[in-house]
Amino acid sequence: MTINWYPGHMHKARREIKNALPEIDVVIEMLDARLPFSSSNPVLGKLAQHKPTLKLLSKSDLADPDITAQWIAYFEQQANTRALPIVTTDNKTLIPIARTCQQLGSQVRESRSVRALVMGIPNVGKSTLINSLAGKKIAKVGNEPAVTRRQQKIQVGDRLQVIDTPGVLWPRIENIESSFRLAASGAIRDTAMDYEAVGFWAAGSLLSRYPDALVARYKLKALPEDAEALLREIASRRGGLKTGGVVDFHRAAEVLLHDLRGGQLGRISLETPLDITNDSELDDIEDPEYS
Repeated sequence: MTINWYPGHMHKARREIKNALPEIDVVIEMLDARLPFSSSNPVLGKLAQHKPTLKLLSKSDLADPDITAQWIAYFEQQANTRALPIVTTDNKTLIPIARTCQQLGSQVRESRSVRALVMGIPNVGKSTLINSLAGKKIAKVGNEPAVTRRQQKIQVGDRLQVIDTPGVLWPRIENIESSFRLAASGAIRDTAMDYEAVGFWAAGSLLSRYPDALVARYKLKALPEDAEALLREIASRRGGLKTGGVVDFHRAAEVLLHDLRGGQLGRISLETPLDITNDSELDDIEDPEYS
């Protein structure tokens, strides 16, 4: 599957991040808790590799809690790295952020705030986080990716300044599994992906990882043997049969992906730390603009 979506404002965002980093004490990287590896940005990771980093696993209320715990442990094994599961609309989960940033930026003199740069892919919840930390609506929020278009600075308490940046997706997505996970999660505009292809991938992945959730959600009498059979079952139950009994796979894919993204299938994670052992080639991605 080819995903071709890299708007011009994202090039500007990368330049802004590179220019801002020398003045930054801590990097806050927001990840989708359902796919923490696939929702990271290897290019930006290279740019910020010498900065203490706080990984925020956003949308943790949609992710499998057992797998989220595995990711927290995985990230905290890395040097100068902390990780927290959060829900951007639940202030209780956000309370540890300021304290953790101050711990990571312990070298900063007490006379000034710790400067933390927030970055992440589109639609991961950065604008909602900024609004929640600020206690007021100062960043535009939307259900479509790439809503934030300019850099913003927010003072959080006495000793933390958070700098927001526009969402940045990979300049090229070379790992097919990660591209499907991103598309299935909603990180990529629907108009930039093949809906049926993503639906087939999601059906196969969910059959393998969460068969019971599928049986319960779609009231299946038996587990379908493959992705096509699952989508046929969904189509037959959700208005996806055309005249003559022809299956509308696009309609079935829409139903499945909307249910996945909205949490109707339960708390689902699309990858575990074990899944990335064969994806290490992503660490070698180079950005010609900054190499």
